[in-house]
Amino acid sequence: MNVDNLQTVWAPRMLSILRIVAALIFMEHGTQKLLGFPPSDRPAPELLSLSGVAGVLELFGGALLVLGLFTRPVAFVLSGEMAFAYWIAHAPQSFFPVNNGGDAAILYCFVFLYLAAAGGGAWSLDNAIRSKDRYPEPGPAG
Repeated sequence: MNVDNLQTVWAPRMLSILRIVAALIFMEHGTQKLLGFPPSDRPAPELLSLSGVAGVLELFGGALLVLGLFTRPVAFVLSGEMAFAYWIAHAPQSFFPVNNGGDAAILYCFVFLYLAAAGGGAWSLDNAIRSKDRYPEPGPAG
């Protein structure tokens, strides 16, 4: 197998793996805020607070990304959420991300921005729907 073929076959699959793993870990932030799991020393936020809205985005947006459904618009919104979270919650604490605890927010921001541009990859509902639209199943002969 040559390098071009390897890249053609595996790049879209690895994109899907990146999307799924990032989304599953991201969802954990939403489950912690909204469902109290895993347990945290922070109290549950009110649903209409900034933290509550972030929890909703993290849980439901993360679930959509796991499935690869509406990947581009959802990833774009989540990228913006993470940029907002970084500048509101982390940057005021210190200039350095390693000191302000914002390194994960930065990584999520840019991974989601990449997904917004690249799409969900080979193993996504977006791809399955697009492929089905492109190649409809033949109807009855007639």
